[in-house]
Amino acid sequence: MKRNIAIIAGGDSAEFEISMQTSKHIFDTLDKDRYQVYLAIFRGPEWKVNVDDKEFDIDKNDFSITVDSYKIKFDFAYIAIHGTPGENGILQGYLSLINVPHSTCNVLSSSLSFNKHACNSYLKALGYQFAKSVLLKKKEKFNYKAIEQTIGMPCFVKPNADGSSFGISKVTKFNELEDAILKAFNEGDEVIVEEFIEGLEVTCGLVKTSNEEIVFPITEVIPKNDFFDFEAKYDPTMAEEITPARISSELTQKIQSLSSDIYDALKCKGIVRIDYIIKNRIPYVLEANTIPGMTANSFIPKQVKAMGRELSDILTLVIEDQF
Repeated sequence: MKRNIAIIAGGDSAEFEISMQTSKHIFDTLDKDRYQVYLAIFRGPEWKVNVDDKEFDIDKNDFSITVDSYKIKFDFAYIAIHGTPGENGILQGYLSLINVPHSTCNVLSSSLSFNKHACNSYLKALGYQFAKSVLLKKKEKFNYKAIEQTIGMPCFVKPNADGSSFGISKVTKFNELEDAILKAFNEGDEVIVEEFIEGLEVTCGLVKTSNEEIVFPITEVIPKNDFFDFEAKYDPTMAEEITPARISSELTQKIQSLSSDIYDALKCKGIVRIDYIIKNRIPYVLEANTIPGMTANSFIPKQVKAMGRELSDILTLVIEDQF
């Protein structure tokens, strides 16, 4: 009998539409001979599944739907929500309580990696290299001049708990700093101001199961905008992506090894992507993405293809590892 797989999409952040694109690509890719696949769309308290062009409410008591008096209980949740509640541990907590296996990290790892400042502080303490940064809180007073003196110019201003490059600005002049911070506060209550490191941006995806570790080829990112913003991330004409990256084999191995170590340090699960900036042959960690984009234009599908693997096989490994 086929397992019932629910791909959970949507969510309550600005990344709703990107989540829908990610979930569609996963839906189209999953092995339909092996799995009965459903798309579950979450928005606030409304959790619905479409079956034969009809919407059915999910019973949150056991993560199921009832179609024509027949109960369909989902055996596995493939979480494709970027942002809350899918990437910050909330959904993982719910699924753990009702014993439904899922595709991502556990509650602690998800919430830690989602909070950039907390995650960076934790990994810094373990010896990983990061840019200098300061954390700002919406209800606290802060001194713009002191921020400039601490971080320098240019710098990046970004929401502390968000993804897909919403609310991020590159600031090159002091008089731009206040507007950039206010823009980032539109996405959340905490903002990071981070040192600008000029170098080569690369990203490395990987997945580990009980029996196998697969580190994907590294992608080199050359944005046509001033930095790799939302437009560059999801418009294929706005960035050049080269896989494998044009770096030495020694540096490639170092970054792949770093990615594997960070995966373990954060106790990750499923497919994860680690982003870096390389300066003077030193990789500085930018962030860990525990639910990376999986649209047709995203890094992970391209990296899997570049290594000669099928994405459907990688997704099957993630699912089967939980049984």
